[in-house]
Amino acid sequence: MNILLVGSGGREHSLAWKIVASPLVARLVCAPGNPGMAEIADVRPVSATDVPALVELAREIAADLVVIGPESAVAAGLADALAEAQIPCFGPTAMAGQLESSKAFTKAFCDRHGLPTAGYGVFEDAAAAETFLETLPAPYVIKADGLAAGKGVVIAPTLEEAKAAAVDMLGGRFGSAGARVVIEEFMEGEEVSLFALSDGHHAVLLGAAQDHKRAYDGDKGPNTGGMGTYSPAPILTSDLAQQAYEELISPAVGGMAAEGHPYVGVLYAGLMMTNDGPKLVEFNARFGDPECQVLMLRLESDLVPYLDACANGTLDQLPPPVWREDPAVCVVLAAEGYPDRPRAGGLIAGLDADLGEDVVVFHAGTERDAEGVLRAAGGRVLNVCARAPTLREAIARAYAAVARVDFAEGFHRSDIGWRALEREQ
Repeated sequence: MNILLVGSGGREHSLAWKIVASPLVARLVCAPGNPGMAEIADVRPVSATDVPALVELAREIAADLVVIGPESAVAAGLADALAEAQIPCFGPTAMAGQLESSKAFTKAFCDRHGLPTAGYGVFEDAAAAETFLETLPAPYVIKADGLAAGKGVVIAPTLEEAKAAAVDMLGGRFGSAGARVVIEEFMEGEEVSLFALSDGHHAVLLGAAQDHKRAYDGDKGPNTGGMGTYSPAPILTSDLAQQAYEELISPAVGGMAAEGHPYVGVLYAGLMMTNDGPKLVEFNARFGDPECQVLMLRLESDLVPYLDACANGTLDQLPPPVWREDPAVCVVLAAEGYPDRPRAGGLIAGLDADLGEDVVVFHAGTERDAEGVLRAAGGRVLNVCARAPTLREAIARAYAAVARVDFAEGFHRSDIGWRALEREQ
């Protein structure tokens, strides 16, 4: 098969790493790719949102399958354009992708189909938002309606901070993504990421991971796109995963099909594990980042047949994916100033060294300068991932590798996996 993988982050690098391992793949092209992906595949400098150019590239390489990585490509309508060109695609249409691109759409969808989630209100007027906040107990959850690169959520401990966050969003902090805000009741519990594959009519679970959203140790600091993950997530037992499948995943896939927008691709459900069972925090219309990285390290099955089956409506003909029992951990190395003002250009070295057994480094925000030197080019720069027989060993391997990476202008959390370790004790 010839495959075109769209995207340039750590998620896409991990997907490329898994895809090229498949004996079914003759050629993998990544657009726009990154320096890490360039080491294992062809890369083309085509933006993930340049839909006409991506369709033309798919034609040029005679792509048997296009795999969409980032949510921006989903929202741009890449899957729609590929369908018109009769090119198989793993990824939802723009309408189906509203499960991520519009939180207001998703909340209304949950209402229509009975999916368990938090109570909410949707506002475009700051005064109305402030009035609604006054009816809720602290703490407060304020979300930009549209895509904000994982940073459009504020959990405010006081009413004053909540009102300021709502006014800030509606005032243009996230551009058009914040022209409308969703204010939710706060849900008590631990959050976990559950993934499922869908061909539009059938769905199969694809593992879970637990993310660390806050920038600093101890879950302090601003929300980010994710500073590290581990998988499996002990809090999500097999029984709870099945409950989430029956109450959230299956109704969501069935509901989208019933509404005329079959969902094809990976459906990522952010769950809050409450005393009343799993409830939906949000849906995402793509693999999580950096959750995808640990899933790819743990997935023993060939990924490509599942991607292809989703695109061609034959997912029900495949057996469930097989997983390694060994846990996996991902530690994100981010540029100083992330998430608000990340500093670009920092020198990166040490990636050619022996970083240890079952350690993989995925590039997330890197570039090579005119001299070929590797430098930071984004907020989240590298994903240092490790797998081991126990979670504690996987964490130790990951941090030992982090210590060998030379990235002076970066920072990382030193407590990835703390909840699971605490639960073990």
